[in-house]
Amino acid sequence: MPPVEPMLASSVKQIPVAPGMTYEPKWDGFRCIVFRDGDEVELASRGGKTLTRYFPEVVEYARRELPPRCVIDGELVAVLRHGLPRLDFDTLGQRIHPAASRVRMLAEHTPASFIAFDLLALGDENLLDTPYPDRRARLETALAGAQPPVHLTPVTADLDTARRWFEMFEGAGLDGLVAKPAGLSYTPGKRLMYKIKHARTADVVVAGFRWHKSALESKDSIGSLLLGLYDDKGTLHHVGVSASFSASRRKELLTELMPYRTEIGDHPWAGFSDGQRVPGTPSRWSGAKDLSWLPVRPELVCEVAYDHLEDDRFRHTAQFVRWRPDRDPLSCTYDQLERPVRFDVDRVLAGQPEERP
Repeated sequence: MPPVEPMLASSVKQIPVAPGMTYEPKWDGFRCIVFRDGDEVELASRGGKTLTRYFPEVVEYARRELPPRCVIDGELVAVLRHGLPRLDFDTLGQRIHPAASRVRMLAEHTPASFIAFDLLALGDENLLDTPYPDRRARLETALAGAQPPVHLTPVTADLDTARRWFEMFEGAGLDGLVAKPAGLSYTPGKRLMYKIKHARTADVVVAGFRWHKSALESKDSIGSLLLGLYDDKGTLHHVGVSASFSASRRKELLTELMPYRTEIGDHPWAGFSDGQRVPGTPSRWSGAKDLSWLPVRPELVCEVAYDHLEDDRFRHTAQFVRWRPDRDPLSCTYDQLERPVRFDVDRVLAGQPEERP
């Protein structure tokens, strides 16, 4: 019975190698444990919250394609089909909406897919203590007749194949690899698997900042830096934030940035131009969160580490590496970003990852 915490993965920089290690794609979506008991279906998020009301079509998939009584760990993803099919996290995120009518409309027009990668229970049998290779074999049997949009994630024990997947699948919108040691039992909440994500750096313009949540009154420490890149027309776009600083570093950053403070009317993000990304726009994720920010003159350049691009912005929070006083801000353009070769996600979902489009 829910809730069950999903087993988690620790980040590592290199693909781990050990006897019996298996490798799977790391999907970029919503972690979801599906509980089915006849017609009763519950979709549980990584944090234990229900996703059931937001994905009614997945409830129907579960009733149609999954065993009558089971608990299956997997991922909800959205596939963008304009051009070569790829995963799109923003499309998936639009599904979290309070209006039931909009949820129904989006379920029809942007349906999610469910990708299964672990079997936690089948019938009356609890499989948490069963070694992973046996759970995987049982999962393959249980889903032998399942049809899309329910999928079984590909898996390989071959290191060379895993390396190819790591390079190829990013172009389909995937997030890297997950490695599972041999004989791994399913331990909720524990980081016993490994995740390997793409790591890159870029030089970006610091064009603003937000106060740390603890400093909204004291105004003595910075919570995040607002980052920008120039396009080929010379327009500065907001591409993400850098955060996760220590308490002492947050105060140091304030001292470093204050000489560059400016008024919003003199800032490149003072108003919208065609297609320009600017900070401070509310979203379904921010809700009532204070998104106000303070502008600084776009004269400081820093190097940040990032793992993944979502369209023309950083998918996750970028990590501050160092200041780059040697760089001209106008030289911080999109051209420096490494863009993966596009790859058809449908081939991955269909279990044909080795076939190139």
